[in-house]
Amino acid sequence: MRADYIRIYKSVHTWTGILAGMALFIAFYAGALTVFKEPLARWASPRTEAAHVPLEAAPDLIARVLAARPEVAKGFNIHLQDAENVSARMGWEVRDAAADDHDESSVRHYAAYLDADGEVRMGQSAPSGLTSFIDVLHRVVGLPVDNDPNRWIMGVIAALYALALVSGVIVLLPSLVKDFFALRTGKNLKRMWLDAHNVVGIVSLPFHIVMALSSVVFAYHDGIYGLQDRLMYGGKLESVFQRPGGAAPGAAARDPAAMLAPLELVARTRELAPGFEPSTLQYQQVTGPRAVVRVWGKDSGAVSPRARGGFVAVDPYTGKILNRDYLPGGQDTPNLWISSFFALHMASFGGAAVQWLYFLLGLAGAWLFYSGNLLWIETRRKRADRKTGEVPAQRLDTRLMASATVGVCLGCVCGISLMMIASKWLNGRVGDLDAWLHGLYYLAFFACVAWAFLRGGAKAGVHLLWLAAALTLAIPATSLAGGLFPGTGLWAHTSAAALAVDATALAAALGFAWMAKAASRRIGQGALDSVWAPAPRGTF
Repeated sequence: MRADYIRIYKSVHTWTGILAGMALFIAFYAGALTVFKEPLARWASPRTEAAHVPLEAAPDLIARVLAARPEVAKGFNIHLQDAENVSARMGWEVRDAAADDHDESSVRHYAAYLDADGEVRMGQSAPSGLTSFIDVLHRVVGLPVDNDPNRWIMGVIAALYALALVSGVIVLLPSLVKDFFALRTGKNLKRMWLDAHNVVGIVSLPFHIVMALSSVVFAYHDGIYGLQDRLMYGGKLESVFQRPGGAAPGAAARDPAAMLAPLELVARTRELAPGFEPSTLQYQQVTGPRAVVRVWGKDSGAVSPRARGGFVAVDPYTGKILNRDYLPGGQDTPNLWISSFFALHMASFGGAAVQWLYFLLGLAGAWLFYSGNLLWIETRRKRADRKTGEVPAQRLDTRLMASATVGVCLGCVCGISLMMIASKWLNGRVGDLDAWLHGLYYLAFFACVAWAFLRGGAKAGVHLLWLAAALTLAIPATSLAGGLFPGTGLWAHTSAAALAVDATALAAALGFAWMAKAASRRIGQGALDSVWAPAPRGTF
């Protein structure tokens, strides 16, 4: 390929990466954590005994709740598995009619259970919104609400991301064989960072292609469906997804007491796919003519269409299978292809091994965007005069980019760690825990950004890395305090999922401390003609 074409693609790769890089760091760092959304939710939730209503008693619980609250028949869940983040055997949600379909911040949660005397207890519950908000940060690149405008912004960034991938591969093609396994260490730090950036980018290229393309589709899928509805279905697209079943329209209201027991529904779904492990029964319109229950669960040996798994739709009165298009391990070929598209983005296949792989690839992706900004900064570095040794003042744009990169990236890290700590320390002590968590994240984020611009990228990088190490270390320390001093109101779960969260946070804290030491050493021993050298007094 001609050298001038390579220069054009290099420029495209550079500027698309710069425009989208910091937002993508947030998306990938938060996204790496959402791979383990369920363990995080369990870690952040205090233990409750209300969930331990025997499943055999669930039919009685359902009947008595619906008798007292008929509106709950529109939709409720029966949780089959006991876990730290399950507040009660039966639960339901009330969504603000004016809120966006994807906005979870307006949802109110309710729970019902039987107390020790067999009496029904109902009330509003307050599950931790920690994991939901981390997922929002991932899905809309750090913006506070998952709504249409923010998803459109994410779609533009994802499109720039895809363009950066294509242009980066084209730039690397002429020297791919020579440079692919090259990692040249030594005094030329720019070359070492470039080699590492190239190797990580090429090795994880299939992963990044899937992330980029699927993110664009996720951002605009509502618009795609709307256009498809108008052009192809004449406004009747919703009817295409409706399945026959239940009583005839206009029939009298059905009696929930006549529904099959949850254990019977579970047994029937297991016959369809032996590896399928149900976790939740999602009942919908149970007193209406088309009552249905979605039996949600996972199969570690199959592809799941969603991060939470997949489901089979069953008539709760007759046990008739209404829909198995989303059943892991029981899908036909066309539906399996569609589910694979979602599964490749959400790591909902292959069990724990694939989840850990995606976690590491997500962190590597975050580093990829961070290192891209560093390479941009180094490319524009003004070097000292070789004869006189005079150190020039670095360009303002490179110093601003260094500060922004440090502030945004480490602000995201510090904000998420602070939220995790607060999810335990503030639980039961504040009225609206989720609002506090959101506020603390953005307080930490913008404080880090401000500090980076106030002190400059070099010094702030050291300070904020130590802060990230301290806040992340406080995650397992908080659990330890809960285990040793339960009177503080803290808690420490001993399940493997919760312990894995603490162990991973400890490893991350040690990593941030190591990076802080390396950054400090770079300031003291590195070249003076660098953005990462301490700035002279009186200059930014």
